[in-house]
Amino acid sequence: MRTKNVIREMLLITIGTLIVAAAVFFFMLPSHVSVGSGAALAMIISNFLPLPVSAITFGLNVVLLIIGFLLVGSEFGAKTVYCALLMPAYLAVFERLFPGFESITQDPLLDVLCYTLVVGVGLAVLFSCNASSGGLDIVAKIMNKYLHMELGRAMSLSGMLVALCSALCYDAKTVVLSVLGTWFGGMVVDYFIFGMNIKRRVCIISPRVDDIVHYILYDLHSGASLNHTIGAYDNTVHKEIITIVDKQEYKALMDYVRRVDPKAFVTVYSVSEIRYQPKKR
Repeated sequence: MRTKNVIREMLLITIGTLIVAAAVFFFMLPSHVSVGSGAALAMIISNFLPLPVSAITFGLNVVLLIIGFLLVGSEFGAKTVYCALLMPAYLAVFERLFPGFESITQDPLLDVLCYTLVVGVGLAVLFSCNASSGGLDIVAKIMNKYLHMELGRAMSLSGMLVALCSALCYDAKTVVLSVLGTWFGGMVVDYFIFGMNIKRRVCIISPRVDDIVHYILYDLHSGASLNHTIGAYDNTVHKEIITIVDKQEYKALMDYVRRVDPKAFVTVYSVSEIRYQPKKR
């Protein structure tokens, strides 16, 4: 079973890296818009060195991995090393298959929008496997350790610095698009990572507690807990059901509650992350 999970995870990482590489090659490189990333930095450097972006990306990732291991330690693991080396390999294949590739949309703004959407999907796949594409992620970890900066803020800052570096070789419009694309890209990645995994924390007060709890446990196969609450108006003690469900379970639960108790008091909250540390026996 563990072998199957490892194979599945590596397959997802391979696909996620392919999506990121495709976004870079087909949308970012033709537009010359340096949306903050390691590949964007490689694109800028390629204006000064007679080397393809894939080779520069490979060199940058190798150097950053070595620096990362020296300064941060072995936190990166095999997944980050695998992605950091696979990314330039994909770019090299695209360069061989599509030499001199030009923009599909012929519009830098549309290229940036397409890039941020496609790369958001790819990064969400990688992050779901606790992997990263290397590059600026390594820089962010170094900044996190030595500057005590939050990882998200470190990623944004390093990305913005790369976007601003595009001023060395591109015009003002491209620089502005690079900065805006980096900012918008962060929002898109957050959406794909957190927005698509949103769950709902549902709190229900109803005299049909036993029926609703039974439905949650044995029909939805989810968990629930009970709290005692006291009404302020008449000091009546009620049982409050608390459960966390996904979108499909939420719809089914609400339909059931409406059937068994249309007057039930229900409050709903959005939950983007759940952490549970099981007790050691």
